[in-house]
Amino acid sequence: MAAIDVKEIRTPSLTSSSDPPPIFNGDTRLYISYTCPYAQRPWIARNYKGLQDKIGLVAIDLQNRPAWYKEKVYPENKVPSLEHNGKVLGESLDLVNYIDVNFEGTALVPSDPAKKEFGEQLISHVGTFTKDVYSSLKGDAIKEASPALDHLENALAKFDDGPFFLGQFSWVDIAYIPFVERFQIVFSEVFKYDITEGRPKLAAWIEELNKIDAYTQTRASPNEIVDVFKKLFLPQQ
Repeated sequence: MAAIDVKEIRTPSLTSSSDPPPIFNGDTRLYISYTCPYAQRPWIARNYKGLQDKIGLVAIDLQNRPAWYKEKVYPENKVPSLEHNGKVLGESLDLVNYIDVNFEGTALVPSDPAKKEFGEQLISHVGTFTKDVYSSLKGDAIKEASPALDHLENALAKFDDGPFFLGQFSWVDIAYIPFVERFQIVFSEVFKYDITEGRPKLAAWIEELNKIDAYTQTRASPNEIVDVFKKLFLPQQ
């Protein structure tokens, strides 16, 4: 079972004036930002599989990132990245799969061929989903985001043996929830719109995810999320 009862204290994000951890000393580290939805994906996977003692967290301040991160850890200078067995890997969904395959804990990809195939279809669509909703924020947000949100509602109806995309919690839920979390907050706070209105399966999905400590412990501050979206997507007043 997943270690869902582990409570972690968030350590301060490392900045340009911070010393690096003892890189390549044999420890496994997941480099993240507390506010980055991509970094949230492997963080959730790590937590759900109960790997808090096996994979350390190192938070990076993306607005004031340390030079050593690019020079010594990850030349791409992005998060997330995973330091494991003397190498550093990147790309959020690749890291979710890597953690799932290379570490113990509850499997994130189902063995059922039909579920796995549908899951892969949803994973291939996640980039389109996020792009469509982000784009909507620059226009008639509620109208333009509705088809993307309806697509999730319909996808959640595929399997009836649980509230998640593949019935049971999987890597598909991990791929989508960091972005849905942000969209729900922004549409509520900025546009006064509930994205679950008329979408009962999406509402149930979010409700069930919010019962999973492995996920809720990774959630960003709603105020920070709104501030970021306003800066990036809304006209300056």
